[in-house]
Amino acid sequence: MPALQSLVLTDRAATPVAKTFAPIERNTQTGVVTVAHSDDGSVLARKKLTLSTRKLNGKRKTRLLLSVPVVQTETINGIASPRVVREIYIDATITFPDTSSDQEKKDAIGMFQSAFDPSKVLVNDTILKGETIW
Repeated sequence: MPALQSLVLTDRAATPVAKTFAPIERNTQTGVVTVAHSDDGSVLARKKLTLSTRKLNGKRKTRLLLSVPVVQTETINGIASPRVVREIYIDATITFPDTSSDQEKKDAIGMFQSAFDPSKVLVNDTILKGETIW
């Protein structure tokens, strides 16, 4: 069983930047944990990764949710305040039957991860560029 711990995730910048997501919440009743990263220390600008898992009807269902807010400073009557202007969500739900072998699970995760490689234009250009599939 993994312990709740910090998680280092790397972005896709021209010079990739590793961001450390530190634990901020654990709900022992629901099994939901959250780790977060803020470039400037602001709670409003926190990037959050939430992970939950549960067992149901002979299957293990795991959900991973990444939320990335974009914060800008808004000035009204000379008072500057940060404000979330938009937020990106990436939500993945993985369901493995209890009878799946470790190799089957590894292979499925590897294929899913591989689909996000920038060279896979079907997925990359559809998601990142909003292009329509023809």
